[in-house]
Amino acid sequence: MREITIAIVQMKSLLGEPEENLVKMSEQISTIASQQKVDLIVFPELITSGSELGLRFTEVAQRIPGPTVNLIAQRANDFGIYVAFGMVSKEKVESVLYNSAVLVGPDGELIETYNKVHLRGEERMAFREGYKIPVAETEIGNIGLCLGYDLAYPEVARTMTLEGAEIICAMANWEASNIDEWKTYMRARAYENSVFVAGANRVGEDVTLTFGGESMIVGPRGEIHASLADETDEETGAPLEGFAVARVDLDDVRKNREEYQFLQTRQPVAYRSIVRKY
Repeated sequence: MREITIAIVQMKSLLGEPEENLVKMSEQISTIASQQKVDLIVFPELITSGSELGLRFTEVAQRIPGPTVNLIAQRANDFGIYVAFGMVSKEKVESVLYNSAVLVGPDGELIETYNKVHLRGEERMAFREGYKIPVAETEIGNIGLCLGYDLAYPEVARTMTLEGAEIICAMANWEASNIDEWKTYMRARAYENSVFVAGANRVGEDVTLTFGGESMIVGPRGEIHASLADETDEETGAPLEGFAVARVDLDDVRKNREEYQFLQTRQPVAYRSIVRKY
């Protein structure tokens, strides 16, 4: 058995207040890791800044590695865990910004960076599209990273799967009005690739957006190992902050792929049009 423990964090982000958000993230890491042994903690997309900053994204963007990554990497090192989270990053050219996901490891090192490929709506005005879909080989398993709307594209999860991913960390700012999409995509990506999906979606509001929570950890057969769907305000029904933890066996990935043959029976020659621009 290859058992690991995954935690997902459902958190509000204070818009344009990275220092306060980092303090909150640090406290969450301490709380989770001190209560039980955990191997991987996943935070939502753009958790250090919020998502409706417009031109102010340039003020909070940082290089990777940089102060934000170094701080979370130090917290990961303190507890000997992996941490995945979303942030705004920049290149040497100050105006080139990315909606990024970062994975840091138990030795305090930067493991992997991913720049969001599928930008939606106003994101296109703030960020440049990424073009690589990496998978990190780690001591706890092969980990892929995706952000928000990437989940709507089966090509992303399939690419990570073909590159060896056993766990996909899906970090999102999924809106409450479209939360059924989030729940459907989470299970679909897990089912069709026989992979674990650890989805952390934020809650709260920015300027015009309200976020829907329902963070969950889904197994290779679409089974829900942990969920924050019931974490809601009794009066308003709005999703609340919190975290959920699940212990999973990564051997289930290989077992299900061998039993259901989703990957082995693919016919790539017949799919050539799938990469043709619409």
